[in-house]
Amino acid sequence: MDTLADAKRVDIISDTHGYLSDELLAALEGADLIIHAGDMTSEADWDHLNTIAPIKAVLGNNDYYRDYGPEVPALNTFTYEGLSFAVAHYREELPVGTVDVAICGHTHRPKIVQLGKCLVINPGSPTYPRSARGNTMARLFVADGRVISADIIDL
Repeated sequence: MDTLADAKRVDIISDTHGYLSDELLAALEGADLIIHAGDMTSEADWDHLNTIAPIKAVLGNNDYYRDYGPEVPALNTFTYEGLSFAVAHYREELPVGTVDVAICGHTHRPKIVQLGKCLVINPGSPTYPRSARGNTMARLFVADGRVISADIIDL
């Protein structure tokens, strides 16, 4: 069963800072779930992303005066396709030992690392990157309680 055709696609972004580029929006088309790890800084962008796919998001340090509603907390934990997820803007706030996938942002630097049973992902930033790699996001394919693939996507 664990083929990409059977899997759900989870696109992960962070630190968009009020700008959704055409490249990013094109890359998000077809996602089954979008995860935003904070610093969206735009209620209009929240509304726009919700037209593409369901979103799980958290507040970043630049979102303090935004109102995305109660579904956007500082720490968002949920289960999707049999996997437990935790999303926080800061890496230090993630309960890494207790979930399957932990997602953070803030640094604007992409990274995927396996820590024990937990996959830790920072998608970087599609807007203001702080690495030589440039604008990035992350993409997971998941099915039946397993991560089938996890990649950083260059935009």
